Amino acid sequence: MNILVFFAHPDDETMLCGGLLALLSNSGHDVHYLSCTRGEGGECGVPALCNQAQLGSLRELELACAVEELGGKSLQFLDYTDPLVGPENTLFSFTQDQEKLAIELKEYIKKKDIDLLITHGSNGEYGHPGHLTVYQVAQKIIQSEYPEILWYTVQAYYDISPRPHLLNKADQADWIIDVSSVINEKIGAALCHKSQHDLFVRRKSKELGKSVSVAEVIQREESYHFAKGTKDVLKSLPEIEKNLIYLKVGK
Repeated sequence: MNILVFFAHPDDETMLCGGLLALLSNSGHDVHYLSCTRGEGGECGVPALCNQAQLGSLRELELACAVEELGGKSLQFLDYTDPLVGPENTLFSFTQDQEKLAIELKEYIKKKDIDLLITHGSNGEYGHPGHLTVYQVAQKIIQSEYPEILWYTVQAYYDISPRPHLLNKADQADWIIDVSSVINEKIGAALCHKSQHDLFVRRKSKELGKSVSVAEVIQREESYHFAKGTKDVLKSLPEIEKNLIYLKVGK
């Protein structure tokens, strides 16, 4: 299968679904990565690894490293700029022109003959406007023009998740996957995103009252929502089926 991973920023692919992506690559599928931005508006690291003007170039290299760790087939960036975070941690989308983004996504799907699409969820995980833009554009074109493409969204909701603050509460989980068999690949990809390491560990370190490592915050469970497409997808993905913790009845 030709699989497209379509996200707003570098590190989304690893932290939201890196285990699944490694499993898919290890199973012989071609996993292609399309990032809308280079993460120019993010953090530069603690201590800083670069200045803000250099961050996009650094994170481009970080994502290339992560894609290699996850066994990806190809990586491409669109030419959108990630906005800086505003006052009181206000977040912004990278574009208001969803029609232009939809055209670019359609061209990529056609060029790579994509069979399965993986994107942000309907709540943008924690409401990030850029994540919501990706979801909305994918929804628009998949429903209207590509009914044959399988579409799954990340961070689907389930009651016993170890990280409920990142879940899309409107997207009920259809798969919950144990990614322990590829946890080294997922951790390796996370370690590539050096500029974001402090961001990765900050919340957990505060909760525990002590410093934790990047490896300690990498999740071994991932959840997915079936958004559209043929429902017998697991027949094509035996490696995924072997790692399922939960499969929604009727899937």
